[in-house]
Amino acid sequence: MAGFVDSTVKDIDDRLRELKEEVARLEAARTALVGGRRRPGRPRAAATPQPTRRRAAARRPGRPRGRSRSGTRANQALELVRSTPGITIPQIAEKMGIEPNYLYRVMPRLASDGQVRRDGQGWHPAG
Repeated sequence: MAGFVDSTVKDIDDRLRELKEEVARLEAARTALVGGRRRPGRPRAAATPQPTRRRAAARRPGRPRGRSRSGTRANQALELVRSTPGITIPQIAEKMGIEPNYLYRVMPRLASDGQVRRDGQGWHPAG
């Protein structure tokens, strides 16, 4: 029985190899007849990429790129913790009108700066 299965698998593999070779030949013939025209879809990459010109970013002197880190929301969160000790991140987010995922980054930073501390789920002012 095992010999039959092995020979059948070998026959299938041989036939698949033949079919793949046939597909390659047919695709080459089609390309030769059509002259390299492609069907609609993603355009082919250029043979030699054209250099792209980028405009210099308008930057003000002394200002770093990207977002400014003024900490306005961090300050708002800190004030809420001071006014309501034990407040949770979802409660802070609700009062601030923002998504809580931002606060899951801000609150640990405030804790590492020594401004707040965590007690269970709630946040308390440090000291």
